[in-house]
Amino acid sequence: MPEQTAHTLTKAELADALFEQIGLTKRESKQAVDVFFALISERLAAGEEVKLTGFGNFSTRMKAPRPGRNLHTGETVPIAARRVVTFHASQRLKEAVQQAQSSDGGR
Repeated sequence: MPEQTAHTLTKAELADALFEQIGLTKRESKQAVDVFFALISERLAAGEEVKLTGFGNFSTRMKAPRPGRNLHTGETVPIAARRVVTFHASQRLKEAVQQAQSSDGGR
């Protein structure tokens, strides 16, 4: 059986859901989604952790410098230390995903 392609949820779809389910105007819905993501981005850029109960935690951490390789020449090149965003799903989210996977045959 061919593998089913996963659907990607977009910001526009989130705004549409706010419009349909909460009754905000389309403009208010788009603004709410934009403000939500802007706030998360700002807090992470400031080095803060973002905790969304029942969903998960976003945080940043430093990745140490490491040697890399230029795939065209094989030459070793240094990769600088950098700050990266990490996400840890809550137990509730993990259970919901596992339950959905079990009920749809493991897709």
